[in-house]
Amino acid sequence: MHSGNFVLVLHTHLPWVLHHGTWPHGVDWLTEAVAECYIPLLNVFNELMEEGIYPKVSLDISPVLCEQLEHPDFKEIFIKYCDEKIAAASGDEKKYTDWGYDLHHIYLTKYWQWWYEQRKNDFVHKYGNSIIGAFKKLQDNGAIEILTCGATHGYLPLLATDKSVNLQVQLASENYKKHFGREARGIWLPECAYRPSYNWKSLIPIAPYHMEHLRPGIEQFLARYGLNYFITDQDLTERATPLGAFIDAEKEKFVSNTSKAFEHIPNSFDKSPLSLFQCSSSDKTQYGTAAAFTRHHDISMQVWSGQVGYPGEPNYLDFHKKSNDSRLRYWRVTDNKADMMYKLLYHPDWTAEKIDMQSNHFIHHIENTSNYYQRTTGKFATVCTPFDTELFGHWWFEGPQFIKAVLKGFHHSPYVNTATTFEQYSRIKPKEVMLLPEGSWGENNNHDVWSNEDTKWTWVQLYDNENRLKAVYEKYPVNTLNEDETRVLKQALRELLLMQASDWQFLIYTRSARDYAEQRFSFHHSDFNTMLNKLEKLKETGLLTSQDWKYIEETEQRNSPFQELDLSWWE
Repeated sequence: MHSGNFVLVLHTHLPWVLHHGTWPHGVDWLTEAVAECYIPLLNVFNELMEEGIYPKVSLDISPVLCEQLEHPDFKEIFIKYCDEKIAAASGDEKKYTDWGYDLHHIYLTKYWQWWYEQRKNDFVHKYGNSIIGAFKKLQDNGAIEILTCGATHGYLPLLATDKSVNLQVQLASENYKKHFGREARGIWLPECAYRPSYNWKSLIPIAPYHMEHLRPGIEQFLARYGLNYFITDQDLTERATPLGAFIDAEKEKFVSNTSKAFEHIPNSFDKSPLSLFQCSSSDKTQYGTAAAFTRHHDISMQVWSGQVGYPGEPNYLDFHKKSNDSRLRYWRVTDNKADMMYKLLYHPDWTAEKIDMQSNHFIHHIENTSNYYQRTTGKFATVCTPFDTELFGHWWFEGPQFIKAVLKGFHHSPYVNTATTFEQYSRIKPKEVMLLPEGSWGENNNHDVWSNEDTKWTWVQLYDNENRLKAVYEKYPVNTLNEDETRVLKQALRELLLMQASDWQFLIYTRSARDYAEQRFSFHHSDFNTMLNKLEKLKETGLLTSQDWKYIEETEQRNSPFQELDLSWWE
């Protein structure tokens, strides 16, 4: 009766925001995510384990996020954040009491005091001030799988050089081992953005990248570091081109679909999102392949959409309406098309019944989809739904409890169970090989969100910086650099990595934090070039002033991820 597995993937990422502002843009993004998403999800997973249920959820945690969560400054920052929220709710309680507010409104101020006190206690006492350590423990116990991601979430298909693509992947692999004590098996490609091998040229005329030249496919970089699978969007899978199939488990014997021998190999080249297949840029599979898990669009939208999906339930906490002074949320969705003035007060005790109904609906939807697929194709279904982790708890406050209900339901389902990406990959052992088209999970399934008229200037600067870095490496081979020179060049490389984060272009495009994104990109651009200027000065004179060293130290303290960074990884 078991017709397939449900593969829930949570994409967990934030750009480097430590020491770069607090509210409305900056480190509050990180503290909010920890309080509202990461700790509630950890609680849910551990509660399920106490009931004898292994969650079997797959999460990628981007290396740049790992570095922030494990930064020695973060503990104090998070505790202070919780204390400020508790104080704000306490202030609201006194004010609303003095002003004769509705008793339920006053109750909600006490609710938030309790809620943030619980999150602080979870962080300090339950998880020992280490979110990464808590997730690692769950993975070590076989409860979840943690994937890696591009080091700083660089938009891989548009990075100018293979050196930068390689650095994003290699650093991700090394950083994963640092935090989780093992090698990553899979990766979340930033923005689910993929590019096969072909004669590529940049979308903007920056020499020498505007001249066509052959570049490896993204899957070839993944294969180099033992990353066996990634996530893609349904639109890309539906436009994939069949290439052939492997006839052995080791993926050493490939038969092209144009050969006569292929006629005797069972295959279907199923382009359904419920399939799992190997991805290659051509029939020269010896250059490397990786399996593609496909987002099931319709099922994902049932959760993703705030308009027609579950988060739009009138009784759920409204994300947008907040108290002017404390920035706490006291209102429920009420009607997702209603003006803010018509929002009614939130009742936490009204949500359990809705979560139960919606989780059952979601489970039955997946069961029916999986059962039908097996009946019509005879194949075991892979029902993959990837989401941004921040949907669960931040945007949708009740989201973690929804996940808990769903996971409990599938534990008892006779048709579909949960599986991590590695478990599903190991069960299916995909052998069919297809050429995936270039694209992303963004609007129009192409690069438009990240490369457009508003963001063109960022790519000009990125490409110019890659050109400059290439020239520096050629002029000063890394094996000739002394300790001070190595230190300065490493910081320049960090700045380039932080500048490459796709978040900046996304925030510019959506205008949700455009000024902040433009400033952050420009700051990293300036620091990168200043560091190279100081390297040049150091090479030419052998000396830097005390002011030079002060600037270097301040920059290192401000932007300090990836202490394991090795200059040869870009070389």
